[in-house]
Amino acid sequence: MFIQTEETPNPQSLKFLPGCTVMGEAEPVSFVQGDLIDKSPFSKKLLEIEGIEGVFLGTDFVTITKNPDAEWLVLKPAVLETLMELFVNNFPIILCTMDDGVSVSDDKEDPIIRQIKELLDSRIRPAVAQDGGDILFDSFQEGTVYLKMQGACSGCPSSTATLKSGIENMLKYYVPEVTEVRQVGN
Repeated sequence: MFIQTEETPNPQSLKFLPGCTVMGEAEPVSFVQGDLIDKSPFSKKLLEIEGIEGVFLGTDFVTITKNPDAEWLVLKPAVLETLMELFVNNFPIILCTMDDGVSVSDDKEDPIIRQIKELLDSRIRPAVAQDGGDILFDSFQEGTVYLKMQGACSGCPSSTATLKSGIENMLKYYVPEVTEVRQVGN
């Protein structure tokens, strides 16, 4: 097994590409130090590495976020070794279905919210996944769209600019009811 790495716009995060499915069709999920992570033995093992603060499990990648004081030069070999061990031994990634608090779309959902989610899923989420992160819909209230940033997007220095100049402009263009986009806490 050969695991590739890619830098992300966030200097604290590195994207690891194992060449196989991680979450597949399941929703991406994020864990940080301090979470109750018994549902993901895979993430728990990675978070045991000193200096690692977060694990984001994407479709076919794992994004690791480090402590600002830690150095990738030291952490990267330890992460690669742990990932190799986890994948080769088919370590359980998720033990049961995760509930991340994001509502599932249904036929009774507001058409504006449905349109916002469709734009996020078709145009925005694939682009941020390339950078090792994800953006999830939280809510839409009085013209404001609230989004949750995960993986490399969470804490990225350029995330505010991406949110305001990229995502906000696109949503305003396609959904005139949108007046602003804001990030909610992780």
